[in-house]
Amino acid sequence: MILIGASGHAKVILDILFKNEITVDRILDANPPVTELFGVPVNLDDGAQLSKETKAVIAVGNNLIRKKIAESRLLQYMPAVHPRSTVSPFAKIGTGTVVMANAVINPDALVGKHCIINTGAVIEHDCVLEDYVHISPNAALAGNVTVGECSQIGIGAVVLQGIKIGNNVTVGAGAVIIRDIPDRVTVVGNPGRIIK
Repeated sequence: MILIGASGHAKVILDILFKNEITVDRILDANPPVTELFGVPVNLDDGAQLSKETKAVIAVGNNLIRKKIAESRLLQYMPAVHPRSTVSPFAKIGTGTVVMANAVINPDALVGKHCIINTGAVIEHDCVLEDYVHISPNAALAGNVTVGECSQIGIGAVVLQGIKIGNNVTVGAGAVIIRDIPDRVTVVGNPGRIIK
């Protein structure tokens, strides 16, 4: 198993993998900030192709960069699910998705590939998260919410039931979303309002 990315996000993913007794052989980073993380060597990622059988997790928080890496490298991407998260056996989680400690994913939720469900986030029943979504710590999505590709729901934000959030949307910290949100906007406040 390898990680791609050596930021603070990688530290959390390493912790998840270690708690699941998964050995990480090395970490690759295009601009390595350190030479090792928790005893795992960090090497320069020169973009060389790896074997398609290489098991990997992308440890990059930025949705667009994570998407670019996933689409440029055909690897065997694995999920990383913290043992102290609660994931319903009736929920589906895509390849490469990371679920942090104390996150909850309830029945019939569908989480796409390479998503981040961060610490303490709640994904209620029948939610649909498209690929490369990031649900920040302590954000809560009520039932039947849809979040479009590459969108980020900020820390502590709340999304009411049945809301549809478009692609490439940023929802600010603590926002309360009470109506549908179109593509490529930033929304802040209570109630949420588009600022750009």
